[in-house]
Amino acid sequence: MPLTPLDIHNKEFSKGFRGYDEDEVNEFLDQVIKDYEIVIREKKELEEKLNDLNERVGHFTTIEETLNKSIVVAQEAAEEVKRNAQKEAKLIIREAEKNADRIVNESLSKARKIAIDIEDLKKQSKVFRTRFKMLIEAQLDMLNNDDWDHLMEYELDSTELKSSKEEEDSLA
Repeated sequence: MPLTPLDIHNKEFSKGFRGYDEDEVNEFLDQVIKDYEIVIREKKELEEKLNDLNERVGHFTTIEETLNKSIVVAQEAAEEVKRNAQKEAKLIIREAEKNADRIVNESLSKARKIAIDIEDLKKQSKVFRTRFKMLIEAQLDMLNNDDWDHLMEYELDSTELKSSKEEEDSLA
């Protein structure tokens, strides 16, 4: 057990025949007591400071652990967000590709239908042109027919027309 200032103060030395000077020893012991009390006080203050610092280190260690855990959680959350974003991006791309394929297929289908419609219109136009040409040629043939000339040669007497008209009126 370490000495206390009280132990030093109460210490009694036996007196011998030619011993040390009692006043000088007492003065030295007083100085030792004072210095020892200062050392003990400083030790106690340092222990308190050490305890305080240990508490603060413990507090900061706790904060550090919490921050490390928070960083890990944040990193995991960021990875999860990144994975979800990548999944969503792939899904959007897949959907866009499907839509693009559908649009291209619909466009091709419409283009084929339009091409078929154009071919039908060309055929109808050809048929119409052929029929119209045949109609015009038939009309030209009628105009070029000699029957017209024959009608021009036919003479009718206007007196005959009057008498046949009177006969029709009387019969009626």
